[in-house]
Amino acid sequence: MGTGKRGLLTAAVTVVCAVTVLAAPGTAFAAPTPTPGASATPGATPGATPSPAPPPNKDLEKVRARLDRLYHDAAVATDAYNAAEEKTEKQSARIEVLTQKITEGQEKLERLKDQAGASARAQYRTGGLPPTAQFLLSDDPQRFIDGAGTVLNGQRATNKLIGEMTRTQRDLRDYADDASAQWRKLEVNRKAKAAAKKRIKRQISEAERLEDRLEKKEKERLAQLEAQAAHKAQTEWLDTGVLDDVKGKASEQGRKAVEFATAQLGKPYVWGAEGPDSYDCSGLTSQAWADAGRAIPRTSQEQWKQLEHVDVEDMRPGDLIIYFPDASHVAMYAGDGQIIHAPRPGRTVTVAGAGTMPILGVVRPDA
Repeated sequence: MGTGKRGLLTAAVTVVCAVTVLAAPGTAFAAPTPTPGASATPGATPGATPSPAPPPNKDLEKVRARLDRLYHDAAVATDAYNAAEEKTEKQSARIEVLTQKITEGQEKLERLKDQAGASARAQYRTGGLPPTAQFLLSDDPQRFIDGAGTVLNGQRATNKLIGEMTRTQRDLRDYADDASAQWRKLEVNRKAKAAAKKRIKRQISEAERLEDRLEKKEKERLAQLEAQAAHKAQTEWLDTGVLDDVKGKASEQGRKAVEFATAQLGKPYVWGAEGPDSYDCSGLTSQAWADAGRAIPRTSQEQWKQLEHVDVEDMRPGDLIIYFPDASHVAMYAGDGQIIHAPRPGRTVTVAGAGTMPILGVVRPDA
């Protein structure tokens, strides 16, 4: 990202927002509602057969509501998939560490056994008498004195050897038990991932089939309805005066996170993706903050659970806005009532109004 872009974030957000209004449905600002009576095509020949009227809004509203539910359910399943994926990665890493420890422990145990064997062979060479007996049977006073120290050191060495072998065997048992537990958890999370993946594909496929059944004019009207609904929600949110007291300035890390998110505008939403070519909602926010030097949880639900909550009037650019009662969507606040987010399948990372979806709360990664 160039230096100029970093210094002109607000301008970039404004421009992209304008482009989004013109090019993509479901953003913060809708295209103007057609004026009643002005729907005739300019330049149309009098008496020509008019274009078929679009389906009643009531029917398309049902379609829109159904699509919203399907994509919401897909988002919930995506969060479950991402959580299972994160746990699987951690467990795999833990198993790898344990495997290395078990290998090292076995090698150590073999060395200790070799030492014990060497001691037994030395004892055999002295006629099978242990050092203590040889010391007591000695007739040579000097040898008796020297032997006293040798016996003491030998006993200490033997005790140390036995202690090390015991500890190593105990560690090996613990590592093996831990590894077995991690393998069981790994299998559970692999199954959870597979189940979530199935749900995601099922919900998205159903949504796509529903959209594919629409005629071109129906799709255009549906896009209008989505844009109008988003505009209405944003306007109502702003009319509450919620932003009147929002004057927080981005922290240095927050500014970097917003710059990263801005640089991803236009990249496609792909469930489970963390970049660099595509993202899902929490993949975008987690990678943006990772780029800013702050590791945060991978999923929107864990971001809501683990990060510090702040009041809406205290939010600042870089904070994360969590949406829906189940915390199934997350976006990055970019300032001036706008967010940057990866909306859903079939859409791209975009700018939208912060109030276009029901807000659960705001969290701050660098509190």
